[in-house]
Amino acid sequence: MAVMAADKVTIEPGDMLCLHTGFAQRVLDMGRTPDPQVLHESSAVLDGRDQQLLDWISSSGVAVIAADNYAVEGIPAHPGADSCCSILPLHEHCLFKNGIHLGELWHLTPLAAWLRDHKRSRFLLTAPPLRLPGAVGSPVTPIATV
Repeated sequence: MAVMAADKVTIEPGDMLCLHTGFAQRVLDMGRTPDPQVLHESSAVLDGRDQQLLDWISSSGVAVIAADNYAVEGIPAHPGADSCCSILPLHEHCLFKNGIHLGELWHLTPLAAWLRDHKRSRFLLTAPPLRLPGAVGSPVTPIATV
């Protein structure tokens, strides 16, 4: 919320929220030899147990949350108050309770740099999925138009 306020980002119902953390760029910069320890400690993730965050996601009207990290939320989530809770509470909240799609490992660094250089936060995003009948998820081919 602090970053959105500082950058004067507004979210409207139906928006696709893209979160740039630098994680995907760090993976690419490691070539073909990623260091799991470095990656595990390198970027921000959302706290899927943060009730204020979950309430904001529900009330914001976002249609999609995409991030350049490997799960949008921290994995595994820290233990919940109840042992019956999901190990991926943000996934449960978005996908199963609200129908909000999640995108993971998007390479957002070039787009984020361009938007920052041009003092913008909005762009046209298309992300058609592969047709995989019966699958529970599908890779997309996201294209940003600025």
